[in-house]
Formats: sequence, C-alpha cells, structure tokens
Amino acid sequence: MKRRQFLRTAGLAATVSAVAKPAIAQSMPELRWRLTSSFPKSLDTIYGAGEAFANAVAQASDNKFQIQVFAAGEIVPGLQAADAVQSGTVEMCHTASYYYFGKDPTFTFGTAVPFGLNSRMQTAWMYFGGGMELMNDFYQKFNIFALPAGNTGAQMGGWFRKEIKEVSDLNGLKMRIGGFAGRVIAKLGVVPQQIAGGDIYPALEKGTLDACEWVGPYDDEKLGFQKVAQFYYYPGWWEGGPMLHNFINLEKWNALPRAYKSLISTASSMANEWMQARYDAANPAALKRLVAAGAQLRPFPPAVMDASLRAALDLYAEVGNANADFKKAWEAMLAFRNDQYLWWQVAELTYDSYLVRNRSRT
Repeated sequence: MKRRQFLRTAGLAATVSAVAKPAIAQSMPELRWRLTSSFPKSLDTIYGAGEAFANAVAQASDNKFQIQVFAAGEIVPGLQAADAVQSGTVEMCHTASYYYFGKDPTFTFGTAVPFGLNSRMQTAWMYFGGGMELMNDFYQKFNIFALPAGNTGAQMGGWFRKEIKEVSDLNGLKMRIGGFAGRVIAKLGVVPQQIAGGDIYPALEKGTLDACEWVGPYDDEKLGFQKVAQFYYYPGWWEGGPMLHNFINLEKWNALPRAYKSLISTASSMANEWMQARYDAANPAALKRLVAAGAQLRPFPPAVMDASLRAALDLYAEVGNANADFKKAWEAMLAFRNDQYLWWQVAELTYDSYLVRNRSRT
C-alpha cells in the first residue's frame, strides 16, 4: 500500500490538516529539519517508517515543516544517531533506544528488554502506563525528547550456522545481537557483537560471526542471511515487542510552536502503527519463501529458554543494584507486564491459541 493511501485510510492527513492547516498556513514558521535514520534505505519498512513520518508532517503543514530523512551513514553511522541528536548535529533521528545501552543500560527500556513486553503491551505502557513519562525523564539527561515511532512486533531468534540442541552449544558462539540482550546471552557463553544492519551479512559470510539476529522474515530475506546460515530459530526472547523512537533534540523540541509539537506527536503515532502493520502483512509470505528455499525453522529448546530467563533475571538484579534509573524502569515495566498477562491469558492468548490449533478447519 502506498504511503499516501495509508495516510488517507488512517485519516491522519485529513484530520491533522483540518485542524492545523489554517493556523499553519497563516502564522506558522517555515522549518527545515534533518532526521538521520539508524537504518539503510534497503530495509523499506524499518527505514520507511521515518519517511512516512516525514511525509505526514509535510502534508499536514502544507510543506511549511519539512523534515529531510537521511539513511544510516549519510550523516553519521547508524549506531551514532542519538549522539548526533544529543549534540545538535541534527534535529532528530529515528532509531532503537537500546542501541545506546553503553551510555546507560536504562536506554534499553525504550525498545525492549529480554522477557519484557510484547508489542501491544509496549505501546500500552508507553501511552497509558507511565512509560513515556518515565523514559523522557531519563532521556532529558541526554538532551533528548522521545516519541514512539515504530514497532517490529515479536522478532525471530536469528540465524545459526549450527543447530542449537542444548545450552552448551552456545558456548563460544560469536553472535550479532542488539542492545542489552548481548549482556544476557553472554552469561550463557555467547560472544555478543553489536553491528549495524547493513554490516551483518558480510560478517556472517566471512565467518566473523557464527550467528546473527535482526528483525524477522521480511527483513532477513532482504539481507540474505539464509544464504550463509541454515538454522532459523524462534522466538527472539530478547525482543518481544521492540519499539522504535523519534529522538528529538530537547532544545529544538522545546522551541517548537504547540501546533508543530502536536503534529510531530500525531505523525510519530502514525509511524508506530504503520511499521508494525507493514511487518505483520509482509512476514508470513517471507517466512514461507525462506522455508521453501531451505531454511531450517527451529524453536529454541526449553532448556535454552529457561537458562536465558535465569540469566536475564540475574543481570537485572545486578544492574539494578548499581543503577537507580534502571531499577525504577525495570520494576515499573515488570509490574505492568504481570498485570497485562492477567488479562492476556483470559482473552488474547485463549483466542489466538484456539485458532492456531484449528486453522485447517476454518
């Protein structure tokens, strides 16, 4: 579906224009911002959400507010997008918060933590569970204001050159894995590597990596991982509902007119929906193609899942004891997740489980 068609369907352009356009056309300033993405143009969904956002802002402001989108590497490397915003090199970026866990592990909660929230829970926590306020209190220490602007849905566990039958098979494995999850899986003997999306395939092909994870079937097929690794594992327990954000330089955000703040917030919410809807639509066919081409689909063994959960909980306790911001975010998110599952197991899980078991009958 073309972006313009999507915006008409969602009602964003019409709604925002009806409210804001008269004021913008008469009195709002003309602004030109730059947005650096953490992703290459070839990944048309995770990168494309940034473009969809910028197009929505331009259309609703009658082109008075234009945001030019740059792919990873055009201004700064993908994993330095937040640094460019923090320093004021660019006004904003589209990125995954957990890429910057090296600055402070609390950044992880903006995207996903191992055994954390699924995508709907992540959205609910951010918008109505206090997550956005909690995280923006934290981000302001880095001169950043953040708005949710995408979600991939639950991710895959990644591509492995060899089959993983037990926990010991992970020992010494060199794996590309994003964010804080690398510290968890290191407890199981894995040697984590944080590498930008466009650089993963060459490393896997050369043998610098033994395994990698990215997003899911649609992107993984584009990146060609099936050509150099055979075993495709699930689930990505470290990314049950990974959220992307628009990071905005705090001073630039504070200086915006209220109408433009409202417009950016609304367009960011649209991008948040746009990205997951597009992945959900594209992943099933891509998974069929990958399996037909020889990918060996495997669930992580229960022993690996259990060991990973224990390692994650141990690490949360260790980091929380040394970092008050991390502990506050973890406890808030955990309480929200546990309450959510009280409801989830009654309706959502029961409904989905029944239909999965009975697909052939309907």
